[in-house]
Amino acid sequence: MIQLRWFLFLMLGVGLSLGSINVPRAESADSVPNALRSLIEKINTAANSRDNQKLMALYGDQFATTDGLTAESFSKALISLWENYPNLQYTTKLQSWDKTEKGWTAKTLTIIEGSSETLGRVIQLKATIKARQTFQNGKLLHQEILTERTELNSGSNPPKVDVKLPDTVQVGEKFYFDVIVQEPLNEDLLAGTAISERVDSNRYLEPGIMELELLQAGGLFKQIKASGKPEDRWLSALLVRKDGMTLVTQRVRFQ
Repeated sequence: MIQLRWFLFLMLGVGLSLGSINVPRAESADSVPNALRSLIEKINTAANSRDNQKLMALYGDQFATTDGLTAESFSKALISLWENYPNLQYTTKLQSWDKTEKGWTAKTLTIIEGSSETLGRVIQLKATIKARQTFQNGKLLHQEILTERTELNSGSNPPKVDVKLPDTVQVGEKFYFDVIVQEPLNEDLLAGTAISERVDSNRYLEPGIMELELLQAGGLFKQIKASGKPEDRWLSALLVRKDGMTLVTQRVRFQ
């Protein structure tokens, strides 16, 4: 078996909210207030320029995420991410928003793309994040990831995969996690593994271990039983062949 240290990447998702707030019907992105649009654009610009000081100035002192990150730990994780991926680009689309007593909540879709080079090997990253956030007094105060998918590719011919995995599952329910290689393998050997980890702020900077095994089929096919309590989990699949590697991580919510 091959042992590989893998990375859970902290992604800047613009959009999250406090679940206990009662808000009116969501407004469309076409009618977004100029102040909200400007604030989101400033966050996006600071992230694209990897200016941590300007970015964190747009976050409230009491900023927190549902994953357990504070403003301080969020900032440290971003710096670590940008050191590994110095050319990340963020594209954020505002999908809907609500007016609250002290500001707004907003739902957004953020796409993050970039690359990293380690020991001569280039790794391509693409992440898609749907999020909900709370803005108060002109700053981002709270953030919750609604859905999240990250894919890393490396090599001249990384496996192209289809992932079949629900975003939400009822507690205690069985579900399937299938990662299927799209093209025929022919004579190629395929190694891989899949793991499930609880979403936790510590995992952003202290990733887990994945152990590879030779696969007898063109992908990974797992049946998983959700835990008996509500929580978010990262489900990851790593597929490796002689000329490429693909790592996919997707968030699943047990509710």
